[in-house]
Order: sequence, then structure tokens, then C-alpha cells
Amino acid sequence: MRRDVFQAIADPTRRAIIALIALQAMTPNALAEHFDTTRQAVSKHIKILAECELIKQEQKGREIYYQLEIERMKDIDKWLEQFRKIWETRFNQLDELLLNLQTKKNEK
Repeated sequence: MRRDVFQAIADPTRRAIIALIALQAMTPNALAEHFDTTRQAVSKHIKILAECELIKQEQKGREIYYQLEIERMKDIDKWLEQFRKIWETRFNQLDELLLNLQTKKNEK
């Protein structure tokens, strides 16, 4: 079963892993140190993120480092952009309404 990128980012632990490796590439052990859970549980989260192509691995000597796949994150941002525009329009409409109400109140 192919996982959906939004299923991957729905989990708070996976979002925390993304945030950590956005700053620098990290090994699974280094990532696991940041969580109060087993190394195997963190590995499962890493596997899901890799299946969704949100992270990629790079072998350096004996160590495997995981890093963020920026292009895949841009796909998420593009999807969110449509909603961002809706929210901004609604906030602007609310600002106008509040300004009108304030103006009417001051006129009394």
C-alpha cells in the first residue's frame, strides 16, 4: 500500500523528526535520542517518511544519515497555498467588517 504524504505528516512524532532533520542530517540513533520511545519505534516513523519520499538517506562510512527532501515538502506547501488564499481573504473581510463596526460606533 502506497502511503500518502499527508498520512506521514499527520503524526506528531514524524513532524518532529522532519523538524529535526530540516536543521541537519541525522542518523537514526541521533534522532532516537530526542524521543522518549524505542529506537524501533523511531525507525518505523523513519521508514514511513522515507516511503513517502519526505526524507532520503545517505550513506557516509558506516553511518546512514537522513535528510529532508525539500522538493517533496514544496508539494505540501503548494497544496496548502489554496487554503492560505481562502484564509487571507476571509481575514481581510473580517478586518473590513470590524473597521466598519468601529467606524459606526465612533459616529454615535
